[in-house]
Amino acid sequence: MSYIFIIIHEKLSNFHGILVSDFYTAHDSISCPQQKCLIRLIRDINDDILKNPFDDEMKEIGKDFTMTLSPIIEIIEKYELKRRHLQKHKNQVLAFFNKVQQKEYVSALATNFQQRFSKYNGKLFTFLDHDGIPWNNNNAEHAIKRFVQLRKAIGGSSTAKGIQ
Repeated sequence: MSYIFIIIHEKLSNFHGILVSDFYTAHDSISCPQQKCLIRLIRDINDDILKNPFDDEMKEIGKDFTMTLSPIIEIIEKYELKRRHLQKHKNQVLAFFNKVQQKEYVSALATNFQQRFSKYNGKLFTFLDHDGIPWNNNNAEHAIKRFVQLRKAIGGSSTAKGIQ
């Protein structure tokens, strides 16, 4: 078990909020409501579409996800992260998940994303049910960016003692 995994569990053992995180597997084992970073998911979808420009099924998933998320982001820009406005989009989100789950994909890449959407179904749109929960973890990434830059500058890795 890695030091990071141990530290995550120690620090979050009494956490009772909503964890906003990327898709790092260690986060999945933490028993609390979670919101996965949708910007990370968008990047992954876009990267795979760019690497596989003839995969029409993958392009369809990307288009459908964009059509689902775009109106939600517009509401966030207008009303901020207010549950009463965001919950109106739950039916669109459910329709997206249903469409992706019911489709029989031929493309290995599209099938991979189908499985990913299924695995994280309950963790991708948690923010719709709560006030003030972001749909991405950009704030956290910016907060730790300095530590990453320092680690790169000194050319070393971290130990459990150093991280603590």
